[in-house]
Amino acid sequence: MPLQLAAVPLNIDWQQILLHLLNFVILFAGLWLLLYKPVRSFMQKRREHYEKMDADAEKKQAEAEKARAEYEEKLAGAEQEIASQRRAAELQAEEYGARQRREAEELAKSILAEARADAARIRAQAEKDARADVAAIVTDAVEKLALKESASTAYDQFLAAVDAQSAASKKPAKGARTEKDHD
Repeated sequence: MPLQLAAVPLNIDWQQILLHLLNFVILFAGLWLLLYKPVRSFMQKRREHYEKMDADAEKKQAEAEKARAEYEEKLAGAEQEIASQRRAAELQAEEYGARQRREAEELAKSILAEARADAARIRAQAEKDARADVAAIVTDAVEKLALKESASTAYDQFLAAVDAQSAASKKPAKGARTEKDHD
């Protein structure tokens, strides 16, 4: 037994240790193959997936920034185009307004000229009619004056002739009245 005591001084069973070590290696290899490798592969795929998503997101971000820059350029160009079209429209409106004013002034001048011509024609006609009316009134007045004087003279002469005739034909009686008495 002394040999046995020298070989196993601490009461260690090397065979048990080797079996445990073999079990540990088998367990480690099994876990490596069954757990670590699939988990590591899964984690690698997941990392790649997220890296790909990140790259796609960065790519889309870059495209969005590029589209935004193009949009801003187009917007600035559109604003300039709108401003130029607004200026052109304002110029057209001013030209149209000036043309309308000129046409209105020309129309007003022609209407005023026609009105003045009509007024002159009406005035000339009114003066002509007034002269004719005045001449007619004066003629009527002169005729009336002339007729009145000649009519009263003729009437007086007629009465005188009648009186002379009646005096010549008969002598009036003492109480009879003559035409002169009636006046």
